[in-house]
Amino acid sequence: MKRAHLVNTVAIALLFLGSFGIIGGAFFLRKASSSISENQEITDTSRYGEIRNVFWSNQTQIKHFPTNIPTDASEVHIAYSPAFSQGGSFFQLRLKQPPEKIKKLLLQYSDISQHKYRGGNTNDHVNLPNGVPTTFFYTGDSKEDSFPPSYEILVLDAHHRGSSNFRWNHGDSYGVAIDSSASEIVYWAEAW
Repeated sequence: MKRAHLVNTVAIALLFLGSFGIIGGAFFLRKASSSISENQEITDTSRYGEIRNVFWSNQTQIKHFPTNIPTDASEVHIAYSPAFSQGGSFFQLRLKQPPEKIKKLLLQYSDISQHKYRGGNTNDHVNLPNGVPTTFFYTGDSKEDSFPPSYEILVLDAHHRGSSNFRWNHGDSYGVAIDSSASEIVYWAEAW
């Protein structure tokens, strides 16, 4: 009788520990997988090629980005955030280049841009008459999310994918922001 009681006690203890292990393991696995998929911004410039060629799925939106970071570029900054749940994604490359190259890029992109803005951010631009969403200054040096007035924001394309009563609820836009005085260009793409 004592032996049967001992076997039952051990079996109950093992079931309890097993259940606790399964519940605890599931909790830690869920926690680990959710922290991996959370919206994590990448700013490591060595990952530029990986982001451009693998992570950003719509290559049309970034066809204007350089294939590689130009060898004559300095002060290179990137910001990439993948889409998460209902949230959007963005990709920016900011760099300095020789003034003559920046002037050439400004002429090139001015000719093909659909919308032009001076400074500001996406909230400013979309609220203008016939305005479209642009981007925030994710690669800026300060916590300010707007481009200074020295930047010309050139929208190469923008598509709304929302309903007629909330036009820009979903969509994408891409383009460049150029500061000729600082000899800087910011390539950007947004999807939400």
